[in-house]
Amino acid sequence: MPALPDLSGARILVVKLSSLGDLFHALPAIRMIKAATGATFDWAVNDAYADLVRCFDDMDRVIPFPRQRPLAGLASFRKNLRAMRYDLVLDMQGLLKSALAARQARTKYIMGPSFAREGSRFLYHAVSGPRNKNRHAVEENLDMVKALGLPVGDVTFPVSFPAPPVVNTSMPIGLVPCSRWMTKNWPPAHVAALADRLREQVGADIHLFGASGDREIAAQIGELSGGPVTNHCGETTLPELGGWLATMKLVITVDSGPMHLAAAAGVKTLALFGATDPKRTGPYGVHHRILQRSELPCCPCLSRTCQLPEKDIRCLSGLTPDAVHEAAVQMLGG
Repeated sequence: MPALPDLSGARILVVKLSSLGDLFHALPAIRMIKAATGATFDWAVNDAYADLVRCFDDMDRVIPFPRQRPLAGLASFRKNLRAMRYDLVLDMQGLLKSALAARQARTKYIMGPSFAREGSRFLYHAVSGPRNKNRHAVEENLDMVKALGLPVGDVTFPVSFPAPPVVNTSMPIGLVPCSRWMTKNWPPAHVAALADRLREQVGADIHLFGASGDREIAAQIGELSGGPVTNHCGETTLPELGGWLATMKLVITVDSGPMHLAAAAGVKTLALFGATDPKRTGPYGVHHRILQRSELPCCPCLSRTCQLPEKDIRCLSGLTPDAVHEAAVQMLGG
């Protein structure tokens, strides 16, 4: 096995193709490595996220992976990947696909993560440590800093989003009610009731954020609400979404991609969790807060569909607008 290279002024390739939240979980480790070595970083990522990764402060070059047309675009991806010689490649995803991509790079040393699976660890020269899933994903990624013999510093998320149009209200609050899992979504009637309370009691200007597939639910929330709601669902790119979220006084969100954008932008984030585990994937940092009905024996179930006979997703339907409003007011300073 080759020796770990000298990283002073090195050129390092990060391979982390997806998903949205996972990209942000890697940022603190990359910043620590860069601070300790002065290394230059490139990143191979699914093309859907390429423009977002270009917003990451520590990236010199982004290499898009053609996820929708992998066979047709593979030759071009490999050519771009091999345009540079790398002192080190860090596969921070740990799947067979990402390990095979790392193997295409011109390098003598590939390190994989402690959570490597699908046989990917056999394609690395080293892994970053023993597997330990009982911690936050950010801390899992910090294993690479330790494995490289570098100091672990403060956790930061160095990212710069484009500024949106000027928000002329004093209390803009973002609501993110939807995700890709039904078991993560807060009921539209609850969202509308919360919007009304925030508008009436703290003078909030309500903004709804989400993907194009969330437009129908967002329109339903607007119809149920007793006041104006600005619907941004499907109207922004990912960098633009990050810019909008960065202007909010508070973002109230389900477990979703926008949750990670808001937290990385330094915005106070109130996250509503149902089926998933906030200890692993919640917003990282002391300025954020989690609400979850952890007293339910089925919570978290880690399932895309409700496992109860009633299929009522009570872990989230039982989080009342009153409880969320009370937490939001506390986070806003009373």
